[in-house]
Amino acid sequence: MQKTIFSRYIRITMMIVIIGFVMLGIVMMLFFAQYLRTDKQKVLQRNVEAVVSITERTYAAYEGSNEQGVPADVFKIMLTNLATNNEVNIIVTDDMGNVILHSSPQGESGDVITQVDTGIIRLIAESDEAYEEQGTLGGIYEEEHVSIGMPIYRNTADGTELAGVAIASVSASPLSGFFKESFEIFLVASILVLILCFFVVGLFSYNLVRPLRQMSDAVKSFGNGDFSVRVPVTSADELGQLAASFNDMANSLSNSEGMRRSFIANVSHELKTPMTTIAGFIDGILDGTIPEKDRNKYLHIVSEEVKRLSRLVKSMLDLSRIDSGEMRTHPQNFDMTNIIFSTLLTFEKSISEKNIEVTGLEEVGQQIVYGDQDLLHQVMYNLIENAVKFTDSGGYISFAISDGIDRTSVAIENSGVGIDAEELSMIFDRFYKTDKSRSKDKNGMGLGLYIVRTIIQLHGGEISVSSQLGKFSRFEFYIPKKKPEITQKTKENVPRIREGKTKDNSSVEVYDAQIVEDNETISQEDSK
Repeated sequence: MQKTIFSRYIRITMMIVIIGFVMLGIVMMLFFAQYLRTDKQKVLQRNVEAVVSITERTYAAYEGSNEQGVPADVFKIMLTNLATNNEVNIIVTDDMGNVILHSSPQGESGDVITQVDTGIIRLIAESDEAYEEQGTLGGIYEEEHVSIGMPIYRNTADGTELAGVAIASVSASPLSGFFKESFEIFLVASILVLILCFFVVGLFSYNLVRPLRQMSDAVKSFGNGDFSVRVPVTSADELGQLAASFNDMANSLSNSEGMRRSFIANVSHELKTPMTTIAGFIDGILDGTIPEKDRNKYLHIVSEEVKRLSRLVKSMLDLSRIDSGEMRTHPQNFDMTNIIFSTLLTFEKSISEKNIEVTGLEEVGQQIVYGDQDLLHQVMYNLIENAVKFTDSGGYISFAISDGIDRTSVAIENSGVGIDAEELSMIFDRFYKTDKSRSKDKNGMGLGLYIVRTIIQLHGGEISVSSQLGKFSRFEFYIPKKKPEITQKTKENVPRIREGKTKDNSSVEVYDAQIVEDNETISQEDSK
């Protein structure tokens, strides 16, 4: 049987509730038992103290009389006048354990019990406080009783001596009956509460795992290629946040799937078109359909299509290196201005055909940057290619290179149709193309700007884009400069201050400077 979160949550929760009720019941029973026992002991204590007090006064009253001891009828009258509980049995004995008086639960004197075990008499007499016991009082009672005993003293010529003991007892069966009834009530209440908890916890657990089941069903739909399923967000707690994040992931997967399908269609088209062209022209040359005088023209077209295929394969390889994390930089110092000029020469023909004006490079000098020359050349190639491709005839492409304290920034702006504001946030995503109609971007696959951003980020830089429809598009990126290394020689170049003396013995600050030049140290000492 499959163990679901719902069943496990119900099982664990109900187990915790049951354990809690059992522990609560045990504590309550122990508390009630102790409370009732203490209450009974207090009642017995009051009765015993009253009996002892009256008995000792009675002994004192008969002290010096001719009678031996106190007559039994006197004790009967004494006990009759006691305000005792009618459930309490009182036993009065002499110092040898002989029963002088026994009060039954109905208040009648009993003549059956004549002797109390002398061991109990001794324990009562030796107790600093009242003697307590729960049992049969040495076999006097058939069932358990709670008993309290106290010694009785009388005055003699030699002082005080033990005259006997007084014992008050009450049956323990009412306590057992109370415990039984209390346990039955507690058991019924616990069962009702458990049933209520089961339904409440079950409803809560169902609502808790329902979004997870919906996510599971949605994932199965994703596996079947359906990315349209979404999970309802019904709360603002962790599950609600999880559902919202899941829906965001689903949207991302849906977009990625759409771009993937578009990419496959673009790649298929890009592969099929040049290959068809190449095969057609080669076959025409081989079978003589194309005359010999036109062969160079068509071979040039074949060469262009081969280069186009090469660019496609290179983009695919770059994408594979990015995804696998194998793209690494090999930084070195090189001139970025030279890279820009060499790349512009590559597109010289297209720039001339579209009569594009290139500005911003008239007075640009050498600009040294620290990075991977090949990768940054690819960055400039992709950006300039896009600029040339989307610049309108008679438009312009402008460059701006700025040398900052910690970075070198390059900006490329071109006139043209621009980019819609809704597309600016997705312009650097893989497989994304702003020219859906392929009217201008016939060779693009939506990978160029993604690769550009990845290369710049590998260098620790960032790229941004701004645009205005019908006017311009501007791409700007920066490359951080290499941080200077602090060497021991650099530290030695810091001037040191020491105290010196002039000819008249007055104090003066003297600066010692160590100038490192061609691995030679020249010391200078100037005074002021």
